[in-house]
Amino acid sequence: MSAVRVLRSRRFLRQLPPGLPASLRRRYSLDVPATLLRTQGYLGGRWVSAASVFPVLDPATGQELARVSDCGPAEAKQAVEAAYEAFQSWKQTTAKERSVLLRKWFDLLVLHKEDLAKLITFECGKPMRESLGEVAYSASFLEWFSEEARRVYGDIVPSPAKDRKILLLKQPVGVASIITPWNFPSAMITRKAGAALAAGCTVVVKPAEDTPLSALALAQLAEQAGIPAGVVNVVPCSREKTPAVGQVLCTDPLVAKISFTGSTATGKVLLKMAADTVKRVSMELGGHAPFIVFDSADVDSAVGGAMASKFRNSGQTCVCSNRFLVQSGIYERFVDKLGRAMDAELRLGHGSEPNTTQGPLINTRAAEKVLHQISDAVSRGAKVLKGGNRLDGSFMEPTLLADVTTDMLCTKEETFGPLVPVIRFETEEEALAVANAADVGLAGYFYSQDVGQMWRVAEALEVGMVGVNEGLLSTPEATFGGVKQSGLGREGSRYGVDEYLEVKYMCFGGLRP
Repeated sequence: MSAVRVLRSRRFLRQLPPGLPASLRRRYSLDVPATLLRTQGYLGGRWVSAASVFPVLDPATGQELARVSDCGPAEAKQAVEAAYEAFQSWKQTTAKERSVLLRKWFDLLVLHKEDLAKLITFECGKPMRESLGEVAYSASFLEWFSEEARRVYGDIVPSPAKDRKILLLKQPVGVASIITPWNFPSAMITRKAGAALAAGCTVVVKPAEDTPLSALALAQLAEQAGIPAGVVNVVPCSREKTPAVGQVLCTDPLVAKISFTGSTATGKVLLKMAADTVKRVSMELGGHAPFIVFDSADVDSAVGGAMASKFRNSGQTCVCSNRFLVQSGIYERFVDKLGRAMDAELRLGHGSEPNTTQGPLINTRAAEKVLHQISDAVSRGAKVLKGGNRLDGSFMEPTLLADVTTDMLCTKEETFGPLVPVIRFETEEEALAVANAADVGLAGYFYSQDVGQMWRVAEALEVGMVGVNEGLLSTPEATFGGVKQSGLGREGSRYGVDEYLEVKYMCFGGLRP
């Protein structure tokens, strides 16, 4: 039985695979107000057209949604200069003033949540329910950092000398280049920009070429919120112009800080660019999350956590579980229950359909990567229990593999798709050795009812975030970031603002005791 029940409503398909009814053909249209469907760059408080445009496509259908200004190095330089000029006055605003403006931006996101969610669904492919969740998540960072803006405290340090006072001040670093991915086209911007603006920095945002519409809509709402010209800038560009634009944003002397979310390989390139001018850098890079289920676990709870962790955004998140390790005593029971849950809960279709839980992957290259990992695993002895097929375009059946071993490609590299490879293990030590073998360490998950084991494993996992009997981790109140080659720095929480601050030591001498 297939792991996917295709929606009986309607879905656009160019070449229908066997078993999918021809009645699923439909043309979908993006219906949002023109004020939120912006297609120009946003530089220094002005909407600016570039010399050329690039198309933004619906990954579910291949239909063109809009043509967006294809900004280049000149526009990127213009944005950096606008941000630098705006920084001279923005850094002088009070924490309360910045707090109030961030709160207004938050209020506007909540007010326009339905339209913002539509943009995410159509340019990213997410089911509408998840897109609404992302908008709420995106807004929550503006709310959180509007509050944190007023809690950026310095220190008065006891002096060893009677005639001196020691003060430590926190000051904004300056212009921040923010380079974001397509899988969370709204939340990855607000998690960075919210912290930057709260600290007193200005930003230049370079959204992913697949998903610029969400970024431009956020800029429109920032303008409506009264955030001054030049404080927020957005430079959309095509894949072809991304290297040249990235070069400006990572090397321009006016840029003081780079915050990037994306692949480890790209992060390394940006780090090299930033080195010449010794910029502050935050990197949230690739993950390869282990999901461990011990014999003592509540199996039903573990299955629920696996479903939530793996299949959100069709497996296209950096904290998605990638390697499932299940202890031998409950291996068959877990695999059986997980397969049943996949059959019962997953619905493939266009994200705008109300019952869809699984949209397309972002493009055909992503689907080909998943299929390649499945083929490699099967050639090495894995068994396909559910799914295993690529459908039309970039749609991919959610797939469950059993008898997976650590020599298979799916256990060595991040999948970014709806693939569940399940490895059998015998001991806690064996599971930790497999989990920690990766050169990245963003998130990790495990299920156990043994309290001692909970502490041991949570401390031993080489990751920046651990879910103990929990498959969903992210919240603005907590830190987000990894270890090893998963990145540098932390986002969210009270520590997220620190990434955009310098500490200045002031010594007042010559004071009379």
